[in-house]
Amino acid sequence: MEYILITGVSTGIGYTSTQHLLEKGFFVFGSVRNQKDAQRLESDFGENFKALIFDVTDGKAINKAVPIVQSIVGNNGLTALVNNAGIVVSGPMQHVPIEKLDHQLNVNVLGVMRVTQSFLPLLGAEKNSAISPGRIIQMSSVSGKITAPFLGPYAASKYALEAISDALRRELFIFGIKVIILEPGPIKTPIWGKAIATDQGDYQDTAYGKILQKRNKSIQKTEAKAIPAEEVAKIVYKSIVIKNPKTRYIIAKKAWTYKIFDKLPDKMVDNSITKNMKKLI
Repeated sequence: MEYILITGVSTGIGYTSTQHLLEKGFFVFGSVRNQKDAQRLESDFGENFKALIFDVTDGKAINKAVPIVQSIVGNNGLTALVNNAGIVVSGPMQHVPIEKLDHQLNVNVLGVMRVTQSFLPLLGAEKNSAISPGRIIQMSSVSGKITAPFLGPYAASKYALEAISDALRRELFIFGIKVIILEPGPIKTPIWGKAIATDQGDYQDTAYGKILQKRNKSIQKTEAKAIPAEEVAKIVYKSIVIKNPKTRYIIAKKAWTYKIFDKLPDKMVDNSITKNMKKLI
């Protein structure tokens, strides 16, 4: 039996990836934030799934989960850690409350580091470890390559995650641990609907109010054409099992467009984005 730990499995990519990996024969630990979700998922997924109750902002709760995992995996350790848990804070940078920006970074950046540091020994990151080297799968985003207006907080967290992941990959090679970054584009998950609701409530009295209203309608259209979470789950599985995974996977329709934008001069990208924004004013 091989063991996987995925954070944030109550809905979306985390839930779907858990389901996919269970079908492939893995035992999956999944983090949730409350007992109700834990009971629901253990009922949904069966005996090869174990819910771990912790918020990625709570270091003490994460550390309490480590011996639970260790008692089940023993010297097998973890085959992979999938850092999936995350949130979206959106809005104009001029007005985003600092406490919301702090929460964004606490969850998407520091949360990843809390979990990773706590479980690295179970991935074989110790001198003379008896555990075979595992892998770390980081759920980044195309927003870690291109920053769209009003997604500054979220993009900042993903740019930071990209840098942290590069550092980890280059440091953990001494243990044989691989770090793979997944960069999804628009995916059909509940996360964007929550962000849109926040925009509508918090910034309508600012100079950006009308732009945000029109922009949110555009996001809803984009979400309707988004790829299903199952496509991400397939790449999660691939990243775990293939011998030589890529360091990065863009998961999106027309992924080549993101690669091109990433290489264009800043002013060219600015002009393209602001041209579209002018249509919303």
